[in-house]
Amino acid sequence: SDKTLLDIGAGTGSFLESAKDKGWDVYGIEPNKKARDLALNKGLKLKENIDLLEKQNYQVITLWHVLEHLPDLELQINRITSLLNKDGTLILAVPNFQSYDAGHYKEYWAAYDVPRHLSHFSQLSIRKLFAKNGMKVIRTRPMIFDSFYVSLLSEKYKHGKGNFIRAFLVGLKSNIWAWKTKEYSSLLYILKMDK
Repeated sequence: SDKTLLDIGAGTGSFLESAKDKGWDVYGIEPNKKARDLALNKGLKLKENIDLLEKQNYQVITLWHVLEHLPDLELQINRITSLLNKDGTLILAVPNFQSYDAGHYKEYWAAYDVPRHLSHFSQLSIRKLFAKNGMKVIRTRPMIFDSFYVSLLSEKYKHGKGNFIRAFLVGLKSNIWAWKTKEYSSLLYILKMDK
């Protein structure tokens, strides 16, 4: 069917579960065994890695805050885009290092998440990276709540404790600033093959 969805970095499968409820034929990849076991309780059989997928292409592939954790980024992007149908859609959410909260917290910005985050993205770098694989960003959407969450974690890194009020104000300021600049703390990108 044309309602095939692959979620890379599926975690415990909550997103796939809701997609399945909406009639999607769902597939997922999750390297963490504990998370895979929890997903299995929801009736979702996740694969450990891309190599274990059955040979097929997908209408939609999603990566929710996963791209920044991948080693060999260009190679991975190549593999991921090769799994898409010709008219398929790739959806990714990544932190944006050009956001207000990134500038505010600098090296304490939680979304740098060193050493687990191997890459950091701006809107330009996402466009460039995927253009190499013949893909084009067709829409960008803000992830409004991420600025609050990231600011709260950043407060903890910077001051040793989470100051909820201060984090909320930075998160709010980040969103207001982003309303003009479009540089939200995290951005959702929707990509398609560039015809």
